[in-house]
Amino acid sequence: MTATVGAAASRIFEVLDIDTAASLGSGSLPVLGTPRLLAWLEAATVSAVEPMLEPGQTTVGIRVELDHLAPSPLAVHVTVRVTLVEVVDRRLGFDVSATNADGIVAARGRIVRAVVDRERFLAR
Repeated sequence: MTATVGAAASRIFEVLDIDTAASLGSGSLPVLGTPRLLAWLEAATVSAVEPMLEPGQTTVGIRVELDHLAPSPLAVHVTVRVTLVEVVDRRLGFDVSATNADGIVAARGRIVRAVVDRERFLAR
């Protein structure tokens, strides 16, 4: 695998009832739950590097640092952006962020993924 620093991806999601803290059990409010936000960010990191992987390779999450800074209510569109900023051996470090449609930064942080051989990983 040849990962290129600067590889990036962005995705837009709409906050639905199933995405809320109340529905996910991570709180009682009808706003975007942190577990769903993290899932969206991780999906974007996968999209950013998937084209660079060799056959039989995949990535797995190994570290997350996430500051959830502002609420995102129902029906709001949230743009998640990720950029590969560090490659050390098989470890890939991403700067990540989420912005509400009105431009408010809802979250920022860092996600680290590791490149693994799919079959060897599943055999563990």
